[in-house]
Amino acid sequence: MKIENIIFDFGGVVLDIDPQLTINEFVKLGFTELEKTTSDEFTHLIRKFERGIFTPEIFREKMKSVLEIKISDQQFDDAWNALLFDIPSERIEIIEKVKANYRILLLSNSNEIHYDLYVRDLQLRFGYREFADLFHDAYFSFDVHLSKPDIEIYEFIINQNELNPKTTLFIDDREDNIEAARKAGLQTYLLQKPERIRDIFTDGILNKNLNITL
Repeated sequence: MKIENIIFDFGGVVLDIDPQLTINEFVKLGFTELEKTTSDEFTHLIRKFERGIFTPEIFREKMKSVLEIKISDQQFDDAWNALLFDIPSERIEIIEKVKANYRILLLSNSNEIHYDLYVRDLQLRFGYREFADLFHDAYFSFDVHLSKPDIEIYEFIINQNELNPKTTLFIDDREDNIEAARKAGLQTYLLQKPERIRDIFTDGILNKNLNITL
C-alpha cells in the first residue's frame, strides 16, 4: 500500500546524538561512579523527565544527587546538552522536500532542557519558530506525557491525526521503538548507522527498494 504519512524520530534520525559525550562532561565535573549510568535509578529518572513528570529544576537536583556532584545549573545544562550535535542543514532541506510529497510528523522522546537548545538552533539557523512549522506537526514526550516505546504514544499520534497505520511509515533508529510501532499497526523502517535519511529519499520521495516492515 502506498505510503501517505511519515513519522520521523528526532535524535539519531534528524539530529545526531552521542550520549557518551554527556557522561564525559559529567566526569570532568567530578562524577566518578560510571556504573550508575546503567542503573534503574538513573534510567527511571531520565524517563520521568522525558515524560514531563519532573520540571527541569527538580530533575537537575535529583540528577546532581544521583551523580554526587555539586555544580551550578548552567554547568549541569552544558553537560546535559553535550550529547546534542547541531541540526545538519542538509537534513532540513531533505525534510522540506519530503513535506511536499507526504504528510510528515515528528515524534521525539525528549526533555525541556534539550528542547530549549535545539529549538533555538532551529530558529536562529533555519528561521522556523518551532518544529510544528517545519513538519506538519511535532510531538515531544515531555509535552504529551507519553513516551516511546509505550504503544500509547503511537496510538495517540494515530488518533490525533486520523492516520491510517497501513499508509503511515515510522522511521526510528531504535529497535524497541520500531517493534512497538509495529504493534500499533504502523509501517516501520529502522535507520541504522552509517545510514542517514539522505540515503532513503530521492528528491523528497521514498526509495522504492526500502525494507519497510509491518
